[in-house]
Amino acid sequence: MNKNGPVVIIEDDLDDQEFLSVIFKKLNYSNKLLLFETGSQAFDFLKTTREIPFIILSDVHMPRLSGFELKEKIKSDCESGIQCVPFLFFSTTSTQSMLIDAYRKSIQGYFLKESSLGELEKTIKIIMEYWKRCVAPNNFANAA
Repeated sequence: MNKNGPVVIIEDDLDDQEFLSVIFKKLNYSNKLLLFETGSQAFDFLKTTREIPFIILSDVHMPRLSGFELKEKIKSDCESGIQCVPFLFFSTTSTQSMLIDAYRKSIQGYFLKESSLGELEKTIKIIMEYWKRCVAPNNFANAA
């Protein structure tokens, strides 16, 4: 896990992109943010980059390539380093079948977009702190 790698955010709503940018800036994490409007743009980046992201936060409902489809393309077409990056969903909606499908596809978290910036900030902080503390095989020496 590249704890200093960028946070990849795939969000087609520009207002939500702005809210997330403001929150990350306020929380002062050193990870750079990479914002993509479509799953296709994010996939093209992930397929060709040498930089391993820290986490991927993806909207579920997007035109052309949904979050579910993006996760499947990463699993089948990207190098193993990218495949192992924590992949989390952010969505305005969820159904039981969506959640079951998400976790069957090894999504590491499914979060509803909070209606207030304060609540969204709390959620982002919890996510970032959890993954910053998480131990992974490629940073095992740093865990002690």
